[in-house]
Amino acid sequence: MLLSVLLAAGLQAAPAQDTLQAVTVVADRGVVVSRTDTVKIQSLTDVSSVLTGIPALYVGDYGSAAGLKSASLRGLGSAHTAIYVDGVRVGNVQSGQADLGFLDLQSLTDVVVDYAQNSLSFNTARPVFCCKKVRGNARLGYGSFGTWQPYASLSFRLGRNWSLSTHAGGIITDGQFPLEDGTLRANNDLKQLQAGADLWGALDGGDFHAKVYFNGANRGTPGSTAWPSTDRQTDRNVLAQWTLKKAVTPHYALHLSGKTAYDKLFYASAWGDTTYEQTELQLNSAHKFTLTPWWTLSLAADASLDGLLSELYSKQRIGAVGAISTAFRWARFKADLALEYAGTFDEGHSPWHSLSPSVDLRLKLTDAWDIVAFGRRAFRAPTFNELYYPGYGNTELKPEDAWLADVGLDWHRKIGSWTITSRADGFYNWLTDKIVSAPTPADPNIWLPYNVGKVQAYGADFLGDIRYAAGNWKAGFSVRYSYQNAVDKTPDSFSYGQPISYIAKHTVVLQADADWKGWALGATWNLRANRRDAAGELPDWNTLDARFGKTFRLGHLGCLGLKVIGRNLLDCRYETVSGYPMPGRSLMGGVEFGF
Repeated sequence: MLLSVLLAAGLQAAPAQDTLQAVTVVADRGVVVSRTDTVKIQSLTDVSSVLTGIPALYVGDYGSAAGLKSASLRGLGSAHTAIYVDGVRVGNVQSGQADLGFLDLQSLTDVVVDYAQNSLSFNTARPVFCCKKVRGNARLGYGSFGTWQPYASLSFRLGRNWSLSTHAGGIITDGQFPLEDGTLRANNDLKQLQAGADLWGALDGGDFHAKVYFNGANRGTPGSTAWPSTDRQTDRNVLAQWTLKKAVTPHYALHLSGKTAYDKLFYASAWGDTTYEQTELQLNSAHKFTLTPWWTLSLAADASLDGLLSELYSKQRIGAVGAISTAFRWARFKADLALEYAGTFDEGHSPWHSLSPSVDLRLKLTDAWDIVAFGRRAFRAPTFNELYYPGYGNTELKPEDAWLADVGLDWHRKIGSWTITSRADGFYNWLTDKIVSAPTPADPNIWLPYNVGKVQAYGADFLGDIRYAAGNWKAGFSVRYSYQNAVDKTPDSFSYGQPISYIAKHTVVLQADADWKGWALGATWNLRANRRDAAGELPDWNTLDARFGKTFRLGHLGCLGLKVIGRNLLDCRYETVSGYPMPGRSLMGGVEFGF
């Protein structure tokens, strides 16, 4: 429903490493979001391994290869964490959370974590041709658990200002990794095909990007170890989207985007088969007016139409968003303020309306020190399942209401060949009218969703990063630590005062990498400590991943690359969701040819 919230040159990650960076991203509604992190996506990786490098992000993985994968930022829940692909939002009115397994990470270059907008944005890089008119890439990966990852892409320069990129790839795996008791994780197989095309255009004073994408998967749904499942799931996702950015005059800039998408999920179960079909239409616009060199004004309007068709129930939803924002720049001080209206209109149901103010501030204390702060209100409309699922839905639900706040301090310095960055953030999120399941007063055996939940989440994030680049050498080391205390504050709840399930109180991520004349080596260590679920305390877990690669230049023919990735080398047996074990030690190797 929402307009894309990410535009700027700062979206690209450093090419040689996985690292978090403090960058400034300009949102379509004119608000500068000064708190974002960018993580480079390496080939031969999966979405869980990419996102676990972000300490403040909880990644829920329900079964490794074939299971659902979701993300929750700073304790607000997966339905509150928006997902974008190339600046256009991914919708899911049924459950409110997009299954991140549909993403084709082999064609994407980085993911931007936006703490103010509570979102993840996955991005595709525009091809660079130099003196060539055609660029190509083919790679094949093979690894543990019978996993194959083929991928191929072709890019064409269409004249001076236009280019076309096409790609196709997939994953084939039996997913049968051994558990601690020696048995195999069953019904975890996955066969997935992903293909797409991107059209890029450079316009006078702007640019254009259109994308078409297909994802098809046939997979098992392994269930938990306590309740194993033989159910099967088939996914079909098709989308077409476009964005247009243009400076019409020196004082007026236009940004338009649109999208149409069709998603079909077929679930085969011993209890019966169900088909869910979702359709989505979006049209988004933003208008930026430069009134003076230090003052801009932005107006935005978005509209969306979502539909769900299934054997259980069928519904349609219309969404409307309007926003006005203004930005001020005075020497070392920047201020951005916005007010957003969101309306949600379901057929046969009274509408929901919300107003969300936001403010973002940055003060440059010295050339090396910056202080930043943001505050924002956010609403989440109930999902179709929460409202209308037969025997469970509650049509009296209200939107969840959240307040987000952050204050941070940056220090950055370049000394010769060294670049040093450090950052500290304190945050506080307060969520009310949280939708939780509870027994009905008439019959305690019947549970329905209610707006009775409250969550208080506060904590601090710290980043230290040092980079070296000189001659043929590139190297770096970073340490990131996150303290989160996300607590249930629901009155009369049996879990009142207890931490929210699976949110780690302490998270540490250490990363190191080095690159010399085509030789590349990197390692990442993750720690999650002090977690719990409804049953009590959960074990701490940590993983060590390493990657090694070499690129050979073959003259005019192109480049040949070899890569080996080892995951969870310490063979830690852990679960991000109770009852859904993650694989132990595994290896993945690949060969790549590019021209």
